[in-house]
Amino acid sequence: MAPSVNDASPPSTVNDAVTENNVQPFFVLQKGSVRKSERKLSGTGKTRRRIDLSPELPKNSENLEDEMEEEKMSLRMEAFEFVWLKIESTIKDVLREINTSVFGEIQSWVHQSFGMIRSLGTPDFPEATRSFPIITDANSKKLFTGLVLTKNMEFVDDLLTFEELGKHLKAQGCHVANLSSLDFTAKNGIGGCLRSLLRQFLMSTLDAADISILASWYGEQNYNNPVVVIVDDIERCCGSVLSDFILMLSDWVVKIPVILIMGVATTLDAPRNILPSNALQRLCPFEFTLGIPAERMDAVVEAVLVKPCSGFSIGHKVAVFMRNYFVSQDGTLTSFIRSLKIACTQHFYMEPLSFILRDFVLEEDNWEFEIERYGLSPEVMFKHAFDLPSYQRVKMTKVTSESLAHALSELKRSQNQWRAVVSCLYETGKGEKVRLLDLFCEANDPESFNRREFDTCTKLEKDSVSSPSSRQGPSLIKGRVICEAVHLVRDLSTGQLGKLLKIWEKLTVGIKEINVKVKELQSLLKIEDGKSSKKDLIVTPKRHASRIQLNIEDSKSLGDKAAKLLERMVRDYMRPIECIPLHEIFCFKNVDKLRSALIGDPRRRIQVDLLEFQKLLHCSCCIRGSNALLPSMHDTSIIARFCRAVTELQITGLLRMPTKRRPDFAQRVAFGL
Repeated sequence: MAPSVNDASPPSTVNDAVTENNVQPFFVLQKGSVRKSERKLSGTGKTRRRIDLSPELPKNSENLEDEMEEEKMSLRMEAFEFVWLKIESTIKDVLREINTSVFGEIQSWVHQSFGMIRSLGTPDFPEATRSFPIITDANSKKLFTGLVLTKNMEFVDDLLTFEELGKHLKAQGCHVANLSSLDFTAKNGIGGCLRSLLRQFLMSTLDAADISILASWYGEQNYNNPVVVIVDDIERCCGSVLSDFILMLSDWVVKIPVILIMGVATTLDAPRNILPSNALQRLCPFEFTLGIPAERMDAVVEAVLVKPCSGFSIGHKVAVFMRNYFVSQDGTLTSFIRSLKIACTQHFYMEPLSFILRDFVLEEDNWEFEIERYGLSPEVMFKHAFDLPSYQRVKMTKVTSESLAHALSELKRSQNQWRAVVSCLYETGKGEKVRLLDLFCEANDPESFNRREFDTCTKLEKDSVSSPSSRQGPSLIKGRVICEAVHLVRDLSTGQLGKLLKIWEKLTVGIKEINVKVKELQSLLKIEDGKSSKKDLIVTPKRHASRIQLNIEDSKSLGDKAAKLLERMVRDYMRPIECIPLHEIFCFKNVDKLRSALIGDPRRRIQVDLLEFQKLLHCSCCIRGSNALLPSMHDTSIIARFCRAVTELQITGLLRMPTKRRPDFAQRVAFGL
């Protein structure tokens, strides 16, 4: 008989202990806290404040920092995705806008060429589907070819350009195929580029590389639209394969009205250096020229870093490094955009309050509401804001939601003034080849602003006037772009000054203090024009020479007033972002991090990864973060530590340096032994 529930004595056997009628004590297990690595994998949803009712020990400041970092990491990554998407879309729109006029010219030429090909006659369907070309005279075998001069050092900047050109022509009803120089290799021959054509036009992969298949496909399209083939860079193509490809297309041009567009990086004479004479005779070339890389760079800098775009900015040292990297290292706009993305990524990863950028861009000014919405305690946010070096310089004793919102509003107002002044300077010097990237680096220099170096511009200008040879080269523009712009204003004629003031008026619409001064100068200009026009009604030959001299003097006086206004704008309203409180939230300044990411330090990276392996593996046994040797450490990590210690002993002279024996590969790469 089974024991009763009311029996006082415990079960006598193991079988009795596991019977279903036996009542045993049970325990409730609570789920532990989620580690940071697991939380990252749980999704990208909104992070809410978690209320934990379980008893816990008081948290010290380090634990508070770690908890805050975990809660805000997802917010910062969401903000980064939003900000970079805005920057990336802006860059694409700017580059597309730059090429709009050239794309329009190419589109018009394509349709004109298509009309000339159609004037030779349209074959009927049975004739078009035959597997051989139509035999005609030599003039009907001309292949209309557009040579697009890109002027880029590397073809990587041209990939996006020709991709956008293909999209533009497709939108106008053309059949477009984009071929790369990799399709024209000696290994693959003409079959490689032909297969790529069939794959893009027929939307399927075919083993047979036969152009008659393309002719049959086009016959089904009713001969209504041109066929455009774009080759991004002919100078990287195999000349013999490209020649055979041109000869094949020209033979079939009546059945397939192909129009060829080829990118040329260096000179328009490049086809003569690549193609044989029989292929050159088949071409009917037309030339098009894209903007130079420096102009595209200025357009990107203006749209992303000068005009209000995303709220993200870069410091002076970072800007100088990116400019030098663009000029000396790579020279491609693609590398500049890549470095900007790395800087943006590093900023959101390092700055705890960078998530504010999202709402800052969206013009949401209720900062206290944002704190509550994201589940962040005001105390934690105020603590970080108060610890920022730029905020401590203003010597505020207490940080509140009102003072924080006011400081952010002041930052936005100061940045709008800075943008207006920089834009006015750029418009002033644009005709004299002043590059916006150079101007941005100089206008963003906090040391120059703090020292008030602008007061020395007048002296520098007098020196430059006294020595004309100094103004012939770009040396003055490199070092003193702002001073050069001020000097250019003084030399403008009355008509040129009037046009410039109209541009200034539009650029300073949102800045009342500056806009009023510009309008006052415009009024003076109108008065002077009115006086000169009345006096010019009655001019005798004797007074003609003196009248010219008076007009020159009037123009100089107005130019001096415009130059003084520009000086005042620079002195009073062009405040670099690094001189504004709370700029660390929006501005990336760590040039060493960016340099390490772009140029790299593989030896140091190997050593750090081996010594701090627990940060990568996230193992539970070594998560304590101790520098001591642990039993669970991997052998390679212990041997990294040993070799490093030996190297330090060798440097201090406690161990003899190694012999001339050649070290193995791992020693050379990781430790330079």
